[in-house]
Amino acid sequence: MGTIRVNKLGKAYKQYGSRWSRFAEWTLPFLGMRHRLKWVIEDISFQLAPGEAVGIIGTNGAGKSTLLKLITGTTQPTSGSVQMTGRVAALLELGMGFHPDFTGRQNAYMAGQLIGLGIDDITALMPEIEAFADIGDYIDQPVRVYSSGMQMRLAFSVATARRPDILIVDEALSVGDAYFQHKSFERIREYRKLGTTLLIVSHDRAAIQSICDRAILLDGGRLAKQGRPEEVMDYYNAMLAERGNETVVQSATADGRTQTSSGTGEATVTDIWLENEVGEQVEMVNVGAPVTLHVRARVNAALPKLVLGYLIKDRLGQDMYGTNTYHMEQVLTDLRAGEEVVFRFAFPLNLGPGSYSITTALTSTDTHLADNYEWRDLAFLFIVMNMNRKLFVGSNWIEPSVEVLR
Repeated sequence: MGTIRVNKLGKAYKQYGSRWSRFAEWTLPFLGMRHRLKWVIEDISFQLAPGEAVGIIGTNGAGKSTLLKLITGTTQPTSGSVQMTGRVAALLELGMGFHPDFTGRQNAYMAGQLIGLGIDDITALMPEIEAFADIGDYIDQPVRVYSSGMQMRLAFSVATARRPDILIVDEALSVGDAYFQHKSFERIREYRKLGTTLLIVSHDRAAIQSICDRAILLDGGRLAKQGRPEEVMDYYNAMLAERGNETVVQSATADGRTQTSSGTGEATVTDIWLENEVGEQVEMVNVGAPVTLHVRARVNAALPKLVLGYLIKDRLGQDMYGTNTYHMEQVLTDLRAGEEVVFRFAFPLNLGPGSYSITTALTSTDTHLADNYEWRDLAFLFIVMNMNRKLFVGSNWIEPSVEVLR
């Protein structure tokens, strides 16, 4: 079983004022240091238990790829340590270790040996590697003629040809086509069920929340937050908006979940409720029943424009449906401080049975990253039950009509 233990890990690079400073430090070391340290990663500590899946998120430059390189040993740390047990397979930079003038088959043999496979093992696994990569005759062509997607296909196929104890994946999978991404994540899920420990970097919220037990947020080279994927992803989205000097607040709900809100407070949601077709407020709804979502907002400062968006999520925090009044061409303009507005959205609730939440966003455009007046996760919770529909599975109710011809 694979385990990872990261203890006070840090990586710094030397920065010199000029090339002459570098030369002087090399040739005249007795005169003292002429550089300063630029910390890319600093004081990172966490651990992965056997079979656990952890996702790493953060903005570009937050230190995610550097952290994976330190963990896999391709870069040496300035401080701290990493301890791992079990056989490791890693997919970091796209095609890392591939020689452009060698064929895909030759590179597969070299890459396989780098992760601890013997020549006989690779030969036995080669039919499976070829089938999973699905690059056809290109397997015997030089890698320099490969597209980035083909390199990723081959690299992933080799790295996962035999189930590793630990699988570490950077954002390489994002360059593949939709079919291969689906196939790759299915293999990752299969290995997870068999006990593989997973460490993955991805900007794909759905992937992180569906695969991972826990998420880690890096910000400026430091560990900003870790916890349940939904909680950390919500905080991350709020943090992106916070760059505009808003506040981010997290609080516990009655059912133990963490609610994240952020924004300038120039407009706020004061009430939100769901009504059935006869105007009764409900928190439990039948599959496919017509409902109306009501959102009351208060304007706290004069605003040139106001847009309300809502997003329905399932219990894992995965997006079911979202829209806003910008896309629906219902943007409000010239709002006065103290004004109240009620938004009503009527729709059939064609969701599968389960518990759901509604996220609200008050902005000036189609995204909360521009003017984030308020973003609130878990603003309203409701339950969908199958009271009188035919049995079905899935997150959506799209019952078909059936015609059978013999």
